[in-house]
Amino acid sequence: MTATDIAPAARPQIKMKPKSNARAIRHGFPWVYSNEVVTDRRTKKLAPGTLAVLLDEGLTPLGLVAVNPESKIIGRMLDKNPEVEINVAWFETRLARALKLREQIYDAPFYRLVHAESDGLPGVVIDRFGTTCVLQPNAAWAELHLETLTEALANVTGCEVILKNASGRTRSLEGLDDVSMALLGHAPDGAVPVVMNGATYMADLTGGQKTGLFYDQRENHAFAARLVAQGDSVLDVFSHVGGFGLAMLAAGAQTVTCIDGSAPALELARQGAEASGFGDRFVARQGDAFDQLAELAQDGVQFDVVICDPPAFAPSKPTLEAGLRAYERVARLAAALVKPGGYLGVCSCSHAADLTKFRNASARGIGRGGRRGSLIHTGYAGPDHPQLPQLAESGYLKAAFYRLD
Repeated sequence: MTATDIAPAARPQIKMKPKSNARAIRHGFPWVYSNEVVTDRRTKKLAPGTLAVLLDEGLTPLGLVAVNPESKIIGRMLDKNPEVEINVAWFETRLARALKLREQIYDAPFYRLVHAESDGLPGVVIDRFGTTCVLQPNAAWAELHLETLTEALANVTGCEVILKNASGRTRSLEGLDDVSMALLGHAPDGAVPVVMNGATYMADLTGGQKTGLFYDQRENHAFAARLVAQGDSVLDVFSHVGGFGLAMLAAGAQTVTCIDGSAPALELARQGAEASGFGDRFVARQGDAFDQLAELAQDGVQFDVVICDPPAFAPSKPTLEAGLRAYERVARLAAALVKPGGYLGVCSCSHAADLTKFRNASARGIGRGGRRGSLIHTGYAGPDHPQLPQLAESGYLKAAFYRLD
């Protein structure tokens, strides 16, 4: 029996321990950790994704949660009403609310439509590319309700194609498979063009990283573009499909050099530059970013603007110290490549490295690179990636921009 087969009145119950986090749950914290609930044999036998009523220590219902006894996050809050039915109408209500925000902000249907807990759908990520949606069901409950979610998504958006992306790291933590597929319609042939910040980006929705494009950096791309003067040279490190580089070419940069370890990503960046009309000003360098930065320094090359947007060096607490050292190293190597009076932008998508730790590591790197930097701007993910105030992890993205003497 799946979670969708259980009538609300027959749902199992899980109880929080005394002196646990019940107050935080009442105030909007969306997760229940396994050490906070009474995990008796009945609870341990619940199938991942089961819908259950969460009770506080006094047996007062706190709401409806999706349970996964195999995860450290044993419960994900779905609704304050423990008797609500998780059906098409329930999903439509949340999706319509999410869509309204994006349509108010963006003039074209290219954005993150659902940002997990922040949009009331824990563990669910949906990116929209015109009439195609890419859905990441990164929690067991969402996988169980995938058919219902897909129907609601098509009803609300009118999208003709819905793709399931199963590459998320958290899926393995939830005991889920890594099988991606088309849930509605057929996957597009080739990359999908996405126009943002005056440039055309090419998104590979089936073979690219994540859902095919990192919408979260859109606002930071725009700020970086404001730092460019006509004729400037730009270095975009860990460029993926050219996120920062293409925006700065559109703003008037004379040349942009993109560095990435992925040949397919750089090819998409090149295609984006060609589609945008400035392919002749685009240069690609494939290889390890640290090695490439060192080589450019040995050659004595400098740029007016250098941007580094690495992968998450500190995705968890055990990796924090090593991750901070890596961010420091990136800033040190990159600082040497910035012309006097030029700009350095460094980014972090690490959950474990908060803003203060990340900026301190970057500042140390700039100093150890023999440069003095003034912090001119701190950026975050765009408004289609809303933050849930009670959940620090939802504010994962940080971008720090410095002017170097």
